[in-house]
Amino acid sequence: MNLDGDRGLAIVPWRSSTLYVVLACSLMGVMGVSLVSPVLPDLRSVFGVSDTRIGLVITAYTLPGVVVTPFVGLVADRFGRRRVMVPLLFLFAAAGTGVAFARTFAEVVALRLLQGVGASALITLAVTLIGDVYDGRRRDAVMGLNGSTVGTGAAFYPLLGGALAGIRWSAPFLFFGVGALVGLFALVALTEPTGTRSTDVRTYLARLRTVAVLPRALAIFVALFAAFFIFYGAVLTVLPLLLSDAFGLGAGRIGATLSAVAAASAAVSSQYGRLAEWRSAPELVALGFVAYGVGLLAVRLAPSPLAVGASLLVFGVGFGVVMPSVDTAVVTLVDDDLRAGVMGMRTSVLRLGQTLGPVGFTGTAGLVFASPLDGYRVLLVVAGVAAALAGAVVYLSLRR
Repeated sequence: MNLDGDRGLAIVPWRSSTLYVVLACSLMGVMGVSLVSPVLPDLRSVFGVSDTRIGLVITAYTLPGVVVTPFVGLVADRFGRRRVMVPLLFLFAAAGTGVAFARTFAEVVALRLLQGVGASALITLAVTLIGDVYDGRRRDAVMGLNGSTVGTGAAFYPLLGGALAGIRWSAPFLFFGVGALVGLFALVALTEPTGTRSTDVRTYLARLRTVAVLPRALAIFVALFAAFFIFYGAVLTVLPLLLSDAFGLGAGRIGATLSAVAAASAAVSSQYGRLAEWRSAPELVALGFVAYGVGLLAVRLAPSPLAVGASLLVFGVGFGVVMPSVDTAVVTLVDDDLRAGVMGMRTSVLRLGQTLGPVGFTGTAGLVFASPLDGYRVLLVVAGVAAALAGAVVYLSLRR
């Protein structure tokens, strides 16, 4: 088939069962924080914990990915994607649902750690499958569709989480049970990609180390860490607390405000195939980080929740540009038999940013400033400036 004249979603393989497994798996991967973020202010009173400790609900979930994901990638490269993906989905569902029955905050944190193990490589494996099965413009189109799907899910989940929290604080956690249904779907529908599997672990790890120290790989990892440190720290952790304390918003309205990020991200990601023809990956990454910075600075200056939502649209545009660009760079960096391993390293760095962001922002605000609210406002400005600088550094590094 000649794809040269096709554009955008027209070349997406809609009849491919693998495509729907990829999209469903990605939707589960993004659910773990987006669904819970609007409930954070309520959890403070339910379990009697401070702002600094409530960040552990996010950190406990993202921490396992820092350590686990590279090993998951190795196993997936050696034994296949489906054998890894399905058990992870069932663990994600079981541990997430278990939080609804937790009696202490320590139990919440422990269950979120287990859920984080299950979620550690879901999006990694989804993007790996895209690289396995598709190539050229079709790969770009599917990558954009996947990014758009993730963005749509991330836009919907805060709304859903806020609405469910209006019923009871535990209701959003019960919804994680849908992950078991996705696991069953993947078990039946996923066709394992064919290809050579690595058999020599020592050689495999040596090749991964060689890739990890390439200047281009290092630039990609820096971009990922910065993007998710800021996103999870400033937007998904600090902003709900700020909206609650400064504007008196409940979980439902917080979720609606946060959904602006994902709505903009989904719209932009869906057009990634076109954007990739317009500008190079380094230029797109730089433009995305500029939008990050502008959005955060606008959030700081916003006089109302509506203005905060409008500012988050700009931030979301940046996220929608950065992630498909970085993921495309990763999947094209290595051969097929190393792809899941490199994607594991990618996700490990990403999870490190997700893990350190929430505790970094809430901890700094609580320890350094007179009040956490004052700290949140200052840190939004710092994060905005840092995002713009990170974009410039990554752009110069990727151009080489």
